[in-house]
Amino acid sequence: MSRIGLAPISLPGGVGLKLGDGQVEVKGPKGVLQVPVAGGITVEVEGGTARLSRADDSKKQRALHGLTRALLANAVHGVTNGYERVLQIVGTGYRCEAKGETLNFSLGFSHPVEFPLPDGISAKVEERNTLITLSGIDKQLIGQVAANLRALRPPDPYKGKGVRFKGERISLKPGKAAGK
Repeated sequence: MSRIGLAPISLPGGVGLKLGDGQVEVKGPKGVLQVPVAGGITVEVEGGTARLSRADDSKKQRALHGLTRALLANAVHGVTNGYERVLQIVGTGYRCEAKGETLNFSLGFSHPVEFPLPDGISAKVEERNTLITLSGIDKQLIGQVAANLRALRPPDPYKGKGVRFKGERISLKPGKAAGK
């Protein structure tokens, strides 16, 4: 049995689920999210909890049961509390500036890099323009935008310069002098 799929999802006050054809609409104080529901998985709402059940015990249904439950739980958390991801810019002269819905980076290239933020994501730049805080309600979208920002200038393995997640540890390689 799927342990994750069987766990009930508690719905805080102000969160409502609207069951549709092949998807569930999660509405909360911070916004609305659509969660796809795989075929053979049913969602039942009773009181302040939501439970998922599956049609049979095939391997595919067991996998989709846990996946759908996790996606639904993430959506409920997103519309109530939201998600946040923090990135850090390390390097001399590397910085970021927020202008409306666009982030302007200076990352050591011959040109500034402009990164337009998708709908539903907001960014706040602080601490001498080297700390970027992304926030939104969609966990997948926050993670993807953070990964795209990190890919603009990944951390250098020799000096550690670049864009990294806050708290990410970079193991630096020894230089030429260390090999002798």
